[in-house]
Amino acid sequence: MKDILVLDSVADAHEFLGLPKPSHPLVSVIRTTDIQFKELTESVRLRIDLFQIWMKEGADCEFGYGRSTYDFKEGTLAFIKAGQVITADNHEFNPKPDNYLLLFHPDLIRKSALSENIQEYGFFDYETDEALHVSEAERKALLDIIQKIEWEIQHPIDRHSQRLIVDSIKLFLDYALRYYDRQFFVRTNRNQEVVGKVEKLLQKFFESDDLIEKGLPTVKYLGENLNMSPSYLSDMLRKETGRNAQEFIHHALLEKAKNQLLGSTDPVSQIAYDLGFEYPQHFSKLFKSKTGLTPLEYRNQN
Repeated sequence: MKDILVLDSVADAHEFLGLPKPSHPLVSVIRTTDIQFKELTESVRLRIDLFQIWMKEGADCEFGYGRSTYDFKEGTLAFIKAGQVITADNHEFNPKPDNYLLLFHPDLIRKSALSENIQEYGFFDYETDEALHVSEAERKALLDIIQKIEWEIQHPIDRHSQRLIVDSIKLFLDYALRYYDRQFFVRTNRNQEVVGKVEKLLQKFFESDDLIEKGLPTVKYLGENLNMSPSYLSDMLRKETGRNAQEFIHHALLEKAKNQLLGSTDPVSQIAYDLGFEYPQHFSKLFKSKTGLTPLEYRNQN
């Protein structure tokens, strides 16, 4: 297996991309037409310890990330969190002039509120085929923010610089969150199909011996079977049903539990084991947290 090349600083990334030394040690806005390499002659595996935001359109290049291959030919935005491994294959790299790559080191935001809330931007955990597609007006709004960050980086650093840059990055991410909500909304027919597939997948799981043999299904299990990242699936389900993926699993589980409580005389402990719980008290705790009643109280009231 080919060794992984680690890029753990903005300076390392600039050197790899054939660019001059960065103006700021922790953040960089790169116009992809400035990238020096024109062709990657062999497969390259990179671990980039930087957050990456790609604004791309019409670039004839592909990158592998997670389980997917990222095709740059469509106008999309990609969000890749620090520490991810990326592969680049034999493809020409011919981006348009207004394609940008924003890189920033985790240290840039470490002392800010953004560091504490970065997990709220779940799209950093999406697969590449779950990228954000934006309208021309939306792209221009995001491009304006990128260019303001670029302007700030190119000027001498003062005591305001870091806060202004971090605030601009947060603004960019907030707009991206809004546009992802719009993307979920306009794809509601397709998303409803996924909801149906999730329901069937859980029904099949609960009707098999998998509960006893494997325990409760996980969000990762659902994502793998639907070829979706757990984060994207969870966010999509929340938009469509009001429940995230974990809550969706618990709801399906509780519906089966209610049927068994009312449709049999089996002890609660046996029902808990049948539902994949190693310890019956864990089942009782979950049941009460969701219904306000213990399993026995629910059975007796109905």
